[in-house]
This record gives sequence, structure tokens and C-alpha cells, in this order.
Amino acid sequence: MIKSELIQKISDENPHLFQRDVERLVDTIFSEITVALSEGRRAELRGFGAFSVKHRKPRLGRNPRTGVSVKVNEKFVPFFKPGKLLRDRLNK
Repeated sequence: MIKSELIQKISDENPHLFQRDVERLVDTIFSEITVALSEGRRAELRGFGAFSVKHRKPRLGRNPRTGVSVKVNEKFVPFFKPGKLLRDRLNK
């Protein structure tokens, strides 16, 4: 599902809300999650899961095309851990 499909589904299920308001809500939720992660904090949606940031140390990688060793810098990557309710619904 892409963002526009999510907005459309929420709008269809809530006809009393304007689509522009639903779009603003979805954008706000995504931006707050992004801000929290960029500040190194965790964003948790109860029943759905938690977004956090993991640190990857610098390492020596390999270019698969040439086989030459390449230095890979340290980086921070987003990480999602599904909540219990989501795991239970997927594994029913």
C-alpha cells in the first residue's frame, strides 16, 4: 500500500472527514516519526510496532563486480520491530 492508497482508504471509511484533512493527518504522523528518528528517539505505535534507529559500525566491504575491498563508513539505519498484535494477526 502506498501513501495515497492509505489516505483514500481512511477517507472512504470516514466520510465525515475531508480528504485534505486526512492527508494532513497522515503527513503529520509520518513527519513526527521521521523527526523522532532523526533525533535518535523511538516512535512506538501500540499494537502496530516501534520504529527506532540502529547504528552500524564502519567495516570493510567488497565490491561484488570487481572484488576490490571497499571501506564502508558508519551509518544509522531505520529499524522496525512489529508489535505483538501485528505479529499475531499475521500468523493466524
